[in-house]
Amino acid sequence: MTTEIQNQADYIKDLRKKLGLGLTEMANLLGMNATGERTIRGWENGEHAPTKAKWNAIKELEDTLKAHYDNAPLKQQSLEQSDFTFIDLFAGIGGIRYPFQQLGGHCVFTSEWDKFAQKTYLTNYGEMPNGDITQIKAKDIPDHDILLGGFPCQAFSQAGLKQGFSDTRGTMFFEIQRILAEKKPKAFLLENVKQLQGHNKGETLKTILSILRGEFEQEIPEDVPMSEEARHALSEKLNYCVGFKVLRAGDFGIPQNRERVFIVGFDRDYYQLDQDIKFSDIFTWPEGSKEPTRVGDILQSPEELQADFEKHQKDRFTISEKLWTGHKKRKAEHQNKGNGFGYSLFSADDEYTNTISARYYKDGSEILINQGEEKRPRKLTPRECANLQGFPKEFDVDAVSQGQIYKQFGNSVCMKVIEAVAFQMTTAMKQAEQSKSSKQPKAVA
Repeated sequence: MTTEIQNQADYIKDLRKKLGLGLTEMANLLGMNATGERTIRGWENGEHAPTKAKWNAIKELEDTLKAHYDNAPLKQQSLEQSDFTFIDLFAGIGGIRYPFQQLGGHCVFTSEWDKFAQKTYLTNYGEMPNGDITQIKAKDIPDHDILLGGFPCQAFSQAGLKQGFSDTRGTMFFEIQRILAEKKPKAFLLENVKQLQGHNKGETLKTILSILRGEFEQEIPEDVPMSEEARHALSEKLNYCVGFKVLRAGDFGIPQNRERVFIVGFDRDYYQLDQDIKFSDIFTWPEGSKEPTRVGDILQSPEELQADFEKHQKDRFTISEKLWTGHKKRKAEHQNKGNGFGYSLFSADDEYTNTISARYYKDGSEILINQGEEKRPRKLTPRECANLQGFPKEFDVDAVSQGQIYKQFGNSVCMKVIEAVAFQMTTAMKQAEQSKSSKQPKAVA
C-alpha cells in the first residue's frame, strides 16, 4: 500500500467517524449505488482508492452536511439551549421528532434504515440519520431523557400478515427494549397501528407492556429473530410505569380517520415512583378538541394546483382513464359480492378521509378527490399529504420522488396527535421531577 493510499484511507475513516456516519449513510451522501458500502470499506482498508471526483466529494462532505443543516427548514436549537434530550428511533421522516423539538428538546441520535426517508430527513432536519438499529450497540447511543420510537408496524397491521413477533419487523420492539435496558431514559413514547391492541387476542401487546413494566417472566422462544444483545437484555428487568391508548387524528383537528396505539412510560426508579402509583396518577391522555373537521382545509387551492401543472408541464395528480376504469370495475365487483371494498371518493365538504397508507403511491384508491362529473378524480398532492398528517408548512416535500414521498407520509404519524401527547409527557415529567425533589432529604445547615 502506498503512503498516499494509506493517508487517504485514514482520512476517510476518521472523517466518517467524526461526522457520525455509517458506511451506508456515507455512501448515500456520496450518491453511490447499492455496492457503495463495500466500496467505502475498501477505501478505508486501503484496498483501492477513490476516483478524483469521489475524493473531491469526500473532502467536501463536511461542508455538504453543514450546508444541509444551514438550509434545513426544521433544524433544531443547540444542545445548550435545550430543556431535555431525546433519541428518534425508526424515525421515518421525523414525524415524532418535531413536536418534541418544538417543546425544547434536542435530538442526540436518530436511526432510520430507508435511504429515501434518510434523504427527506436530511433535507428537513439537516442531519443524516444512522442506519439499521440492529447493527448499533446500545452503549454507543448517547444518553438521553426520552426515547421515541414508531417501531415497524407491518407485522401487526391490516395490510401485513399480522405475524407479530414471528415476523422480523415485529421483533424491532426488542431493539427498543435493549436500549431502554442499557440507557434507562426517564421516559419513552412508542407508536404503532391500532391492530397491535388486538393482535394474537391481545397477547402481543400484553407481552410488550409486561416487559416494559418488568413483569415478564417467560422465555422468548429461540425461533423469534432478534439480535444477541436484545435477547441478553431481556434478562435485565425494566421498571417503567406504563399506559397505552388509541388516539384518532380526527379528534385533533386533522380530517383523517387515522387511529394509532400510543404507549407512554416513565422510569419508576428515576422518579422514585412507588409500585402502588398508577399510570393515571401521573399522566393524563390528551382528549383533543373533537371539533368538526373538513377535508377542504387540507386541500391546495386551484391556483396552487395550476402552478404545479405549469412547473411540471403536466397534471401529476388526476388519475388516468385506465386506472379510473379499473377502480370502478373493482368497486362494482365488490358491491355485487356484498362488501364495501374499492376506491373511496372525497370532496372538500366531507368530514374526514380514510387513513393514508404506504401503498397510496400505487393507485391512490383509499383517498381520491372528487373533481366533478366532467373530470376524473385525483390523488392528493404531496403537500396535501403533509397537511393531512399535520406537518408544518415549512416541511420540504420535494427531497425525493413523488412515489417515495407518498410512501413516507403513509408510513408517518399525525403530528398534531404527537404534539398533544408530547405536551402531556413533558408536563408530567416536570411535575414528577418536582415531586421527586420534594422527597429528597434536606441538607443540614
